[in-house]
Amino acid sequence: MSVKKQYLKSRPVCKVTFKLSAQEAQQADSVKLVGDFNDWNSNTAPMKKLKNGAFTSTVELPKDNEYQFRYLLNDSAWENDWSADDYVPSGVGNEDNSLIRV
Repeated sequence: MSVKKQYLKSRPVCKVTFKLSAQEAQQADSVKLVGDFNDWNSNTAPMKKLKNGAFTSTVELPKDNEYQFRYLLNDSAWENDWSADDYVPSGVGNEDNSLIRV
């Protein structure tokens, strides 16, 4: 798992690239990036699957904010990003959400 941040000089946004390796994706056929930035909509478009089985997605997020997110594998299993900036309780059971600061 990895998160890459690229701050734009022309606008107050950060391009954030989320990447989940094939091993981390647990051989999923589809992975969705779900979080505050898309209102936790699990019907969002899946991340792009690479030839090596990894998944990637880039989103533009307004700067000076925090966003909670998780990965949804095969529309059934939730996974955190262990390279996130922090983790916060999700409010659902004992689960945590990944947190990114931009």
